[in-house]
Amino acid sequence: MTTASTAPGDGRLDPSPGGASGEDRRPVPDEVTGERRRLINLAYRMLGSLAEAEDVVQETYARWYALPRSQREAVASPGGWLTKVAGRVCLDVLRSARVRRERYVGEWVPEPLPARAEWPAGAADDGTADPADRVTLDESVGMAFLVVLESMTPAERVAFVLHDVFRYPFGEVADIVGRTPAACRQLASSARRRVGASRAPLSPTAQRARVVREFKQAWEAKDIRALIGLLDPGAVAVGDGGGLVTAALRPIEGAGAVARFFAARTLPGRLAIRECTVNGQPGLAAHLDGAVLSVYAFDIADGRIRRIWAVLNPEKLRPWKPR
Repeated sequence: MTTASTAPGDGRLDPSPGGASGEDRRPVPDEVTGERRRLINLAYRMLGSLAEAEDVVQETYARWYALPRSQREAVASPGGWLTKVAGRVCLDVLRSARVRRERYVGEWVPEPLPARAEWPAGAADDGTADPADRVTLDESVGMAFLVVLESMTPAERVAFVLHDVFRYPFGEVADIVGRTPAACRQLASSARRRVGASRAPLSPTAQRARVVREFKQAWEAKDIRALIGLLDPGAVAVGDGGGLVTAALRPIEGAGAVARFFAARTLPGRLAIRECTVNGQPGLAAHLDGAVLSVYAFDIADGRIRRIWAVLNPEKLRPWKPR
């Protein structure tokens, strides 16, 4: 199953010549820097980390500007060059991330992103705003989707994101991954099966928002029975504190256990649980004195919550904080 392209333009590595006469329409320097949004979109989906995506894009541009001017001018498609480099850097990051995440304290959850309209007061609103402003929030950045991507090998993830999400042909994917087009086709096919096996029919947005709202109300009331009624019998809750704040070190499994866990959590008088958008889907955020302490993403199917991802690691909540 494929997903529609998510970034402005199709980002092809070898765009066809423009104009009726087919003359060369090589991007001007502003168009080179204008590739940043597409690269952020690409890298965030590949890595599930906005901070790492920013680093990848910075490294990509550093390599571009490190080229002698004559070499830059000789590049027929700067956008394609940047994409190729960014893809290869992402592949290296994913390989090293597997080792680093083995040492991560507790569970690792992708970094959540707010909707632009829900950024805290004081967030920058100029051309230098946080790259989260440039990430297109659609199904391919839903928390459930990103978590499935985490189960893939680095090569599977890169091939799948490039081909199924951003619509790159396998010939171009092969040049980035360093394998044959046939091998990349197999990688994407394997990744597609993983996605298909984990995906449940998506409930309408209004229904998901209602379930999240009712969960919030039941949590605040510490109503275990109501919480259980909103949870799938096999519901799982995962917390990510990164060893920096207290969070469950292992997933909590089963509707009863999840309900009791949330009902037992103390909500200080000044703590406010607010509805919000998390990676394009209805979610919750805990606010204390103007600061976001935790963000909650949900996977909802058939009117029941299947998964809850609680991100408490302050390093992953940067887009939610006033700047």
